[in-house]
Amino acid sequence: MAVKLRGKRYKEAAKLVPPGPVTIEQALPVIKQFKKTKFDETVNLVVHLGIDPKQADQMVRGALSLPKGIGKTNRVIAFVQGANVDVAKAAGAVEAGLDELVAKVNGGWSDFDVAVATPDVMPKIARLGKVLGPQGKMPSPKAGTVTADVATAVKEYTAGKIEFRNDAGGNIHTVIGKVSFSEHDLAANAHALIEVLRKIKPATAKGVYIKKVTIHSSMSPGVQIDTTHLNVTEEE
Repeated sequence: MAVKLRGKRYKEAAKLVPPGPVTIEQALPVIKQFKKTKFDETVNLVVHLGIDPKQADQMVRGALSLPKGIGKTNRVIAFVQGANVDVAKAAGAVEAGLDELVAKVNGGWSDFDVAVATPDVMPKIARLGKVLGPQGKMPSPKAGTVTADVATAVKEYTAGKIEFRNDAGGNIHTVIGKVSFSEHDLAANAHALIEVLRKIKPATAKGVYIKKVTIHSSMSPGVQIDTTHLNVTEEE
């Protein structure tokens, strides 16, 4: 296995990372101390959950509009038909339609961030699961991307509404803003996400639910968050 080499900037940043877990409010000033890159880095929150990812009833998935946004807009497409085609385009969809759009996406086109759909077209786009599923872009009722209110969905996701779902290791990786955001805004977004995760804890998940939390920017090491103040659910 190849050893991943860290650059000088990363190594210097690592020296500033606290030796133990800290609060979200204490972690953010550390992130901002790291030497700046030539671009506005994304700030990410990684949450390791006490779930069994192999169990369907313990999957954690959802969507939310973070209170302070994420500092970018999304390219949204809409699988719709009839009058909803014009509705979706008017709301900001970069592409909207059904048969032709399905064929285009199935052919390999993926220049979009989010796909939404109305319930009536789901049978026709089911075959795109193999294409969009691995990319995390398949419309889903649980994520709010399958809805009759296509105009609202397109507007919210274009404005930066985020989707999240656990990976095979039980982790949630989510953008919470940019390094240029104020510490207050980044903290507000981080707490909003954690609160949503707490509310949707699977009933069958036992023991500690929020096991580990880390905040990091695109090109920098992570800062571990103290989970004791996050009202972690202990084993019953």
